Amino acid sequence: MSTSAEPRGGVRNSDRSLARAIQRVTAEPLGVYQSAVVRIGVSATYLLFLLRELPNRHEMYGPDGPWRWDMARELVAGNDAFTVLMWSDSMFWFESVYGLTLISAALLMLGWRTRVTSVVFMAGVLSLQNRSIFMGDGGDNVIHLMAIYLVLTRCARVWSLDARRAARDAAHRAAGHGPSRDVVGPALWAVSGTVLLPAMVMDGLGGTWWLRTLLCVLWLGNGLWWALRRYAPDRELRTLLDVLANLAHNAALAVIMAEVCLIYATAGWYKIQGSRWQDGTALYYPLKLDYFTPWPALSGLLASSALAVMVLTYATVMVQVAFPFTLFNRRVKNVLLVVMIGEHAGIAVLLGLPFFSMAMIAADAVFLPTGFLLWLGGRATLGRQRLVSRAGGGARVPGQRRTDDGDQEPLGHGRDGGHTLVG
Repeated sequence: MSTSAEPRGGVRNSDRSLARAIQRVTAEPLGVYQSAVVRIGVSATYLLFLLRELPNRHEMYGPDGPWRWDMARELVAGNDAFTVLMWSDSMFWFESVYGLTLISAALLMLGWRTRVTSVVFMAGVLSLQNRSIFMGDGGDNVIHLMAIYLVLTRCARVWSLDARRAARDAAHRAAGHGPSRDVVGPALWAVSGTVLLPAMVMDGLGGTWWLRTLLCVLWLGNGLWWALRRYAPDRELRTLLDVLANLAHNAALAVIMAEVCLIYATAGWYKIQGSRWQDGTALYYPLKLDYFTPWPALSGLLASSALAVMVLTYATVMVQVAFPFTLFNRRVKNVLLVVMIGEHAGIAVLLGLPFFSMAMIAADAVFLPTGFLLWLGGRATLGRQRLVSRAGGGARVPGQRRTDDGDQEPLGHGRDGGHTLVG
């Protein structure tokens, strides 16, 4: 009797564990703070890059570049790359696409209507990068991938203008006033449809079939979501859509994590095969190249120490190879995460690659502990309150609590952030 009862109990326990896992994955989006940091980091990186290259935009991606428009069109016809810059070779069209990409990066960083701005940001990133594929570095590849993944995440649940709007709407409904009227969301949905549908009919989107399908599904899904949440009395159908959105978010977040591990694993194992990395001199040679020495005195000082060069070279390889395996131990993972972020900061300063480093740090942020992010958000909120208090000339009375929401939780916290149409 005892031997037959044990397997049944084990089966029941495994069923309960599986049920809890399914419930957790479908009931809510996981890693909302991590996805928000990735959103802010990726969009801020590309925003700063576009602003820095503003004087050089015509030579890099525009009609004045060495990679001419007709050459880019021939390449795109062969590899099915997505870029709206192939719709026209006029200067006005290029300036419009560049400006819209820049604006969408700023809005995505702030978390305004992320359902639309994330798609526009993705389209802008792909359009500029696929227009001149020989421009940029590894950081552009990271931005390229993260821009696609962010479209599928609910990255505006916290630390966003969408979360603030959702919190106000929830308070409005709690007061018995019913759902607040949203005009901006349907207007953005209609405008995006007037661009998407003709482009689909005239086969002007280019790109692979899955990207075209993704754009159509996102557009139709956002319209259906908004209509059901506002007019449909059936809560079960709305719950089903919410579950699907949670699954897409959690799957995209898992892909981001896997992508970061793959980047470090492949980089580390390829380095092991290089003779310069094996003898510990790989770091020495970039420190002697004028292109990678924004601070020649600092680079020369580091290159003059053979011990420092060898230690940093071997440490880089060991950290990159070991990082994917440290995910099974949280403390070791956090230590190596700090080391890698410090490594990227050093690359930004020593080798003059700030945007590559910012892109990698933004991707690394998906592994940051939630407790640390909550502490960081609380410090940012406290600093903002002090700044507003000083600017307004008001002083806080000792022992008296503030009544604004920022005193209770990080800025822009809200459970319903990003649920409304294109929000």
